[in-house]
Amino acid sequence: MQSVHIVSAYDEELKFLARKIAAMGGQAERMVDQAVAALVNGDPELGQRVIADDAQLDDAEREIDDKAILIIARRQPMAKDLREVIGAIRISADLERVGDLGKNIAKRVSAVAEGRQPNSLFRGLQALAELALTQLKEVLDVYASRSVEKIGFVRDRDEQIDAMYTSLFRELLTYMMEDPRNITPCTHLLFVAKNIERIGDHATNIAETIYYIVTGEQMPPERPKEDESHRVTVSGGANPA
Repeated sequence: MQSVHIVSAYDEELKFLARKIAAMGGQAERMVDQAVAALVNGDPELGQRVIADDAQLDDAEREIDDKAILIIARRQPMAKDLREVIGAIRISADLERVGDLGKNIAKRVSAVAEGRQPNSLFRGLQALAELALTQLKEVLDVYASRSVEKIGFVRDRDEQIDAMYTSLFRELLTYMMEDPRNITPCTHLLFVAKNIERIGDHATNIAETIYYIVTGEQMPPERPKEDESHRVTVSGGANPA
């Protein structure tokens, strides 16, 4: 009976990590969604709430790290169990960074509200955020189900995010060129767009970690991890490759 109790407790410890990851994922999604809503609606109060919520995500990451270290010390996990524990540490770090990116967006709410920009720019940011958050949610669903056969969508969607970001980057540069008064608010929006694009990169990192947890292998490096904004010139064109 003693050995059964030990195994049961061990399983519960691993499930604890999975539950904490799910909770972190939900909070990170909410923070980004609320930060973008605060930006679009010019709501500094909501932005401040997002900034305050980041501390909870930081605490959750530390709790997962501490629990993972205890599991390694007590249980000396091997093979898939060890990958589960190390994977939880990696995924929690990516989710904490997503929360930081949401906080960074929220910090720019007041500055952007002072110089209101065309609605088309905000629609572009909303569309980019929706795509990135959909990718993150789908990745977290794969983590819960361990259905790695569904993971191929992640890289395809990340390419869509990069393409949309590059288009928005070009549009913002155009507004800055048309009127110097747009330079300050559009610069803030450029940083916001980059923060959203980075969420897609973290979702891809999580997908690669999940693949490793389940299969014990690394996902093949099939795509370059970069957007094309470095090729955009001030004239709105692109440099040759």
